[in-house]
Amino acid sequence: MNTIEFKYTLDQIDELARQLLVHFTNKTILFYGEMGSGKTTLINALVKALGSSDVATSPTFSIVNEYELSNDKVYHFDFYRIESIEEALNFGIEDYFSGDNWNFLEWPERITELLPKDSNSILITKLEDKSRSLKLTITNKNLTENNAMTVPKF
Repeated sequence: MNTIEFKYTLDQIDELARQLLVHFTNKTILFYGEMGSGKTTLINALVKALGSSDVATSPTFSIVNEYELSNDKVYHFDFYRIESIEEALNFGIEDYFSGDNWNFLEWPERITELLPKDSNSILITKLEDKSRSLKLTITNKNLTENNAMTVPKF
């Protein structure tokens, strides 16, 4: 595993999203951060960077939103209101994980025991100067150290 750190402001978020896509080693990304840290805003920028014309909004009440890409889909989850692992299992979370689409998960700590082991994770922290700190932890399983950070995977 490797961790890469970024500092950014909201006006730099589109460029940050393009940079992050190069580093991802799989399509399941876990988003950690306090309420209001900018998880959904970053997901919206990632959806846009992937080529979608959809606008990502928080799926707090619907639990999952779907965004169309030209040859793929993004499933955007918000587990903040999930009250049990069984609730996640009942709506078929394992089916989403076994597919080959993008999965962006907010509040993944609510379903820790169900998360794929090779997920990449992002921790966003608001800083006092209104910028954000982002730590991307990537798994480089099946990748060499030389191409883990440079070769687009998707």
